Amino acid sequence: MNVQNDISLKPYNTFGIDVKAKYFISISSVEDLKKVFSSEKFPQKFILGGGSNMLLTKDIDALVIHLNLKGKTVIEHTENEVLVQCQAGENWHEFVLWVLEHNFGGLENLSLIPGNVGTSPIQNIGAYGVELKDTFHACEALNLETLAIETFTNTDCKFGYRNSIFKQDVKGKYIIINVTFKLTTNEHKLHTNYGAITSELEDNSINQPTIQDVSKAVIAIRESKLPNPKEIGNSGSFFKNPVISKEAFLKLQNNFPDAPHYIVSETEIKVPAGWLIEQAGFKGKRFGNYGVHKKQALVVVNYGGASGKDIFELSKLIQKTVARIFGIPIEAEVNII
Repeated sequence: MNVQNDISLKPYNTFGIDVKAKYFISISSVEDLKKVFSSEKFPQKFILGGGSNMLLTKDIDALVIHLNLKGKTVIEHTENEVLVQCQAGENWHEFVLWVLEHNFGGLENLSLIPGNVGTSPIQNIGAYGVELKDTFHACEALNLETLAIETFTNTDCKFGYRNSIFKQDVKGKYIIINVTFKLTTNEHKLHTNYGAITSELEDNSINQPTIQDVSKAVIAIRESKLPNPKEIGNSGSFFKNPVISKEAFLKLQNNFPDAPHYIVSETEIKVPAGWLIEQAGFKGKRFGNYGVHKKQALVVVNYGGASGKDIFELSKLIQKTVARIFGIPIEAEVNII
């Protein structure tokens, strides 16, 4: 195990924020992970996965552990379903492409989401009408107190909208080391009615889409709206879409009759945060070397050289302005460090 000193984390976070780790180590085996956590040499430890769902606002005065566990395995195959286990350090989108190559269905709507597989259950990632929980079977996680590996089922994870037990009850107590998905092998159930997927398929004259077609449509839509983190620093959607009461939505609709919305239940309505931010005047607004993306108001961007504090202050200004105009609080989806 090679521990390095004063390492820049700029290559390890999709915002491209240049902060330093006092100590840094890349871990590629569970045994090495256990050794690091059993050692008393570095009392302060910080886990780093794909760096896609965080905003670093300061140097990390700790041992930064870059989780680099790799591997994908089919562990059970039946006539209609397959269980696929993927290690935590695998890139999410590359994993999605891999399952599509094998004609395994269920993850196609989640194409091109940044980050690694290990952090996907924490956030219960979702896009275009599909969430991770829909295909999640189980995950194995290292208990940081006992160093035992424990299994969490779908029910155990208490999944919610961009939420799970790993963000709540057991936050900071476990490290997910692999995730197992239950996917379809035939008679795939397609989800094409959310967002612009249907129109994208129609534009390409696809009447009977495959899971691969759906994935390509999602990729095309995302690429048309979202900046590539390798070109412009960002973490994808910075804010969650707020879910408000039906009464609160009717009040909003009185003032904004064309407000887009999605029915969550008989009593709750989801309002797109991007629409709220755009109406508040932030879409495409630039503040020197950072700002809000010109094509998608949900995305806060670092054009190069911005600090994490700059971007954090902008996010607070957006929240304050949206709350003042609409009376609706919007929460950050990104973890602020």
